[in-house]
This record gives sequence, structure tokens and C-alpha cells, in this order.
Amino acid sequence: AALLLLGSVDAVDTRGGVSVAVGALGEVEPAAGLPPPDLPMADPPSGSVIGPTLATSKNAWAPKRKALREGAPNILLILNDDSGYGHPDTFGGPVHTPSLSRVAAAGVTYNRFHTTAICSPTRASLLTGRNAHAVSTGQITEAASGFPGYSGKIPKSAATVAKVLSGYGYDTAAFGKWHNTPVDHLLRSGPFDYYPTGLGFSYFYGFLAGETSQWQPRLFENTNPIEPPYSPEEGYHLTEDLAAQAVKFIRNNRALTPDRPFFIYFAPGGTHGPHHVAPQWADKYKGKFDEGWEKLRNTTYAKQRAMGWIPETAKLTPMDPTMTKWEDIPESQRAFQIRLMEVYAGFLEHTDTQHSKILDELDRQNITENTLIIYVFADNGASAEGKEGTISELLAENNLPTTTDQQIDILEKEYGGLSALGSKHLWNMYHSGWAWAGDSPFRSTKLVAAHFGGTRTPLVISWPKVIKPDKVPRSQFHHVCDIVPTIYDAVGISEPGAVDGHQQDPLQGVSMVYTFNNASAAERKTAQYFEVMGSRGVYRDGWFAGTFGPRNPWRLNATHLKTWRPEEDVWELYNLNEDFSQADDLAAQMPGKLAEMQAMFSLEAAESKVFPVGAGLYTFYYHPEELPKSPLTEWNFFPGQDRIAESNAPLFRSGHSTRTTIKATLPANASGVLFCVGGAGGGFTAFLDGGVLHAEYAATLVYRFKVSSSAALPAGPATIEVALIYDTSPGPAGPATLSLAVNGTPVGEGRVEKSCMGIMDASETFDIGVDMGSAVSMDYESRLPFRFQGELESVFVKYVPPKTPGGVDEEAYVV
Repeated sequence: AALLLLGSVDAVDTRGGVSVAVGALGEVEPAAGLPPPDLPMADPPSGSVIGPTLATSKNAWAPKRKALREGAPNILLILNDDSGYGHPDTFGGPVHTPSLSRVAAAGVTYNRFHTTAICSPTRASLLTGRNAHAVSTGQITEAASGFPGYSGKIPKSAATVAKVLSGYGYDTAAFGKWHNTPVDHLLRSGPFDYYPTGLGFSYFYGFLAGETSQWQPRLFENTNPIEPPYSPEEGYHLTEDLAAQAVKFIRNNRALTPDRPFFIYFAPGGTHGPHHVAPQWADKYKGKFDEGWEKLRNTTYAKQRAMGWIPETAKLTPMDPTMTKWEDIPESQRAFQIRLMEVYAGFLEHTDTQHSKILDELDRQNITENTLIIYVFADNGASAEGKEGTISELLAENNLPTTTDQQIDILEKEYGGLSALGSKHLWNMYHSGWAWAGDSPFRSTKLVAAHFGGTRTPLVISWPKVIKPDKVPRSQFHHVCDIVPTIYDAVGISEPGAVDGHQQDPLQGVSMVYTFNNASAAERKTAQYFEVMGSRGVYRDGWFAGTFGPRNPWRLNATHLKTWRPEEDVWELYNLNEDFSQADDLAAQMPGKLAEMQAMFSLEAAESKVFPVGAGLYTFYYHPEELPKSPLTEWNFFPGQDRIAESNAPLFRSGHSTRTTIKATLPANASGVLFCVGGAGGGFTAFLDGGVLHAEYAATLVYRFKVSSSAALPAGPATIEVALIYDTSPGPAGPATLSLAVNGTPVGEGRVEKSCMGIMDASETFDIGVDMGSAVSMDYESRLPFRFQGELESVFVKYVPPKTPGGVDEEAYVV
């Protein structure tokens, strides 16, 4: 059975009008007489009497199926994004987190809880109760590969908690970031198997990508792309919208199906980049970070110890020698770096505050008492992907070099200075030094599986009907894969043997219910591996061994991927029973124990399909030509086609030469977008403005390259050609020649000196005749969506060969 009992039944709790059998230590007892766990359950037989005529027959509805014990709890699962262990003031950090504190005060806290260190894998593990690689999600969906542990397709043999709870009669909904749909499935015609609704949720409202603009998000409702209900100028912000939608879902449940408990997965995009929040939230933190990240980290560490969140014996680990010290930041750049942190802090407080709107609704409906609230503070540690601090976070993803002074200059000249940080125009993200400070007291950051700065996050759980509030942190070692078994245990159901005819893989997590009312309970999780893009580690009975891997998340180009040999990696060894923060490496003193732990990693990794080590790097770094994308080499588009995922559209990234032919009838002084891909963070657009033809390539918002016709195009039928032809050996980020022609006559040409090699934007799309979402070009940003005012007949795009030394294009080319 899923339930782990610590004592006999002590009482039947009838608070709130429902009965829940509670064990001596507060654990929930299963109800008798429930159906077997395979799903879907058979419908109860009809109670009708069937005769040859109605006169000899009797109608009776089938009895209602009893699938759950009386008083099964509502469940609210909250997950933030990219927030650090040392950020919340709930546990000694500098950022006010009232909702986290509220749930903690009503329940219990966990100070040794872990994630996978990266987005999609954490979410897949959290929702299935299995290890990320075991459910084919060892990497983010955008960088999937054909290796079994990395395909990005959660198998049907690993039903999500939503699928199972739906089968037992729960109303289920997901709000916010998803990031578990293969990018080549992002089509209006489906398949929809890996959308939230295909994986068990009855309702979804949020975004499918890894990130999106908080001001102009690329939203989906169920499987349908939709636009935000109002504009940023009218006060729109995504996290506020998500909270409002969750409240609406609760009200619908209470009004229409009050007999059904609900499960809500609330995972806003905050605080993943870009850091978007209104200035009044950032202004709350003015002056609080002026002394830099080392001082902040020291202060946080002292508070963590003083409040008992970390042990008195826990050591503050030193700064990695490759990290930048605050004293090395020039005075001329410090205001910029400080404001980036203020914006992040405001974003985190704003995100956490929205959770209280849902908590308030639970109180309003008088259902908090029997609602199990699980608040996982983040899907990984604080993110160092902002590198040296940036106004355009996708610079790092595209390996585009820049300087801080260059970015500050652009910020001042084109966007109005520091006050623009956090606005819809910028894709800002703080300096990696702030991320390191936010992961106090641990080493490293997000994307490092070997150190707790990448994997450890606070966890709080409340359930007033069962859990007695306790300020003593639970220090049992646990992981996101333990959440699903905990939920099944609390609900009182067993793990299904089969779902929709698919035999289920065993859960790999361990229920945490045994800790609810016993802070000192003996730990039941004996082993857990970690792996992200070659960074790896393993826990076993109080010991941890790990190796950093080939990538350094906080330094651009600080990798040794070309020469990396996993078997030559240097491993570290820690006795966590005495070393809470991985401060004392025992590898040199205890080679035998290290070898034992390395063997344990191999066993755990083999069981969960981790091998080959480094498979998470295969497409994104070693073979980008094999990244998931459309198999087509030419497309014929028509008016009205928009919200086409970048991965399924023509690629205009580095090395993908294209020729686009647009047939249209132009009015006088024609204006509007002909086609575009991407958004404010980066993209490519062709448009008319006052009759003048323009094309703009934005290699992030730092590098913009524009070409225009010298005169307005005349009214009437026109064939417009936009050619983006990369040099034969363009290098990793361009260059290319961008040319314009009308009715066969060249009208403009220029060079694109730098191009996007990875992605133009994480969630913005390819659109015909309009620019949906944020604007690729600032030239028409105030006129969005800047629909084309003429008659657009077709847009034909095809891949063509790169520019040869003689300047002649070949005819045959296959991507």
C-alpha cells in the first residue's frame, strides 16, 4: 500500500464536517472498501429494471462510484522558478515572502529538500513521483535528444499525479509554466498528448515554454493559444492573472462540484528571467543591496543560523575563484548591478504575494482546514544565467559576447536608463554574484547537480486537519520525486498498477507523511542521484559524492566541452551528517568511500536511464543541427496564421539561410508586418511603414541590424523578396547578408554581423501579417500588433544554400 503507518488509529477527526481517520502520529489511514487502483475505474452497473416495455421497466440511475475516502483533502501544490535557498526572509534571506511564511507558520518546514537543478526535469519528477531521466526528461524540452532518458516525452507508463487524481474524481488544474511538452508537438493540430490536458489535468491556463514575458505572455488555455485579457498599460501582469484564474477555478469547483476535491498545480514563471515587475515593487528594496553580494551572503548566513533554519555547525562555503567579487565591479557599473537585484527582489516578493490570493480564497470558502498545501520554493537554485548582469538574458543562450558598459550605454540611450529595468522592453537578469549570494550557505547555482546551491530549496507543508504547526525544521533528506507518494499517502490511495491500459513503472519517491508530526523521525530515503548536463552527484545514507561537470553556469564560454572526458572528472565527497553545506571535501582522505559512492551513482544512473553521461549536451552543444525542429525545408503561409512555435517554423538562426517571397496588394503608404518571428528579446521581422519596406534582425535586443528600401513602394500588386543568406562559414553567430527586392528589383541590402545561434525567443512565435506578443522592432512597438493593412496573398519561405565565395547560390540544399 502507498500508506506508511507509524501507529494505530488514534481518533476519527470530524472537524470541518468531514471524517478523516488519523493515526497516533497524525498519519492518515486508508479507507476500506475502495475500488482497486487500476485506472480508469469501471462504471458502476445500472440499477434499472429492464422489461420489454416501459410499463414493465423501472429507471434507476447507477449508484455513484465511491473512489475516495470521506474527507479526502483538497491539494494546492505551489512551485516558484529559479529562486535561491537564501532568498526568502521566511528563512533569513533579504526578500519578503509573506505567503511562504504564512504556510510555514501553519505547518512544517524542510531544510534538506532537493530538486534536479534544472526546469523541465524538476517538473517532470515532481508530477510523476519518479526520477527525471526515468521519465525521459533529463534535459529541458528544447534540448531533447533521442537517448531514452532525454527525449522530453513523459511515458504513459508514468502517469502524472493529475492523471491519477482525476481518475479518483478530483477536479484538476494547472496554472503557469509547464515546460514539459516536446517542442515539435507545439502545433495547433496536435498531437496534444504531452500538453497539460493530455497528461491528466482537466484545465490549464498558462504558458508551455520555459519562460515568457510577464507583461505580454504567450498564453494557452488548455490546448488553444490565447492573448492576455488586457495590456500592460492597463495593469496586466502574468502572475496576477494566474492567481485570478486559480481563484476562479476554486469558485467554480465550490459552486458546481462541491463534492469533488480539487488539485491545483500553481507554477508561475516568477522568478525565471526575464525579471519583469512594476517599479513600485523593486523600489521597496532601494538601498538594501548597496554593499554587494558578499556582504549580502554573509548577512543571510548569519540570520539562517540565528533562526535555526540551518544548523549552528553549518559552514559558509567560500566564493568560487571563477566568480566576480563585488570589489572588482567598477563604480560606474554598481548602480546598474544594484538595480538588477532590486528588480529581482521585487519580482520575488510580487510572485510570492500572489500566492496569498489563493490562500485567501481557501479561507473565504472555509476549506483551508482540509487543504494540503505543498509549497516547493523553487524548481532549482538561483540562476546564474545573467552572467555579468544583463538587459538581455538571451545573450548567454546565444553565446553572444558583450560588455557591461555596452549594455549600460544601450540602456541609457535607447530605453531611458535604470528606470526601464523590469519593464516590457527589456529582458533583464541579475549578475551571477547575486545568485551565488542567494544560494547561501551552499556552493554553486542552478545547473550544478553536484552542489546544493543548484539542487536544494526550502519546502513548507501545511494541512491543519492533520499537521500540527511546528517550527522545528525537518532535516530528513528528500527530493521532488517524493511529493507524489506523499500526496497519494495523504489522500489514502494506492499507486495504480495500470492507467489507460499501460502498466505503470514503480514510483521511485518515498512518502514524507511520516515526518508531518515527527520532526525527528528516522529518515526513510536512502539514496538519490542527481545529473544535469554532465554535472552529477549521489546521496546515500548521509553521504554525498559529486563532480562539477564540464560547464560553468556563471561564466560565458567557461567550459571544456570539446576536451571533456567524464571518466577524468574530479569527484568530491561529503559527510552530510557533519557537514550540512558541503564545506569539507573528504575525497582525498577517503578514496575507498568515494569509490563506493561512485559505484552507487552508476547503479542509480543505470536504473533511471541517465547514461550516457553528457547526453543532455548532445543536441544543445555538440550537435545543434539535431535539435528538435520542423522536418520541412519550405513553407507556404497564408493570412491569419500566427502563434506558430519557433521550433516548427522556418529557422532564421545562425546557418539557416532563407529566401522569403511575399505576394501582396499594397495600398498607398502601406504599413504593417508581413511576417516575423520572435519578440522583444530577439527576432526577425519584415514590415512596411508609410510605404517603406523594412527588415530587422534582432540578435537579442543588444544587436539590431536594419535594412530599408530607399523609397516608398507604390500601391498595387507586389512580389517582395526578403533574403537572409549566411556566409559559407559563418561561425557560431553569423554573419549574413540581408537583402530586399520588389518585383525582381533590389531595393536594399545590409549585413547582419551577429545572429542568434540558439533561440531567438523562448516563447514568442512566427506570425503572418501581424506581430503577436512583444514587438521584434521598437519602430512599431507602440502600434502592436501592427497588422498589415493591405491584401496579403501568401508568404513562401524556403531554405537556400549559404553564400559561396563567388556569391552564387546553389539550387539544392537540405537542412
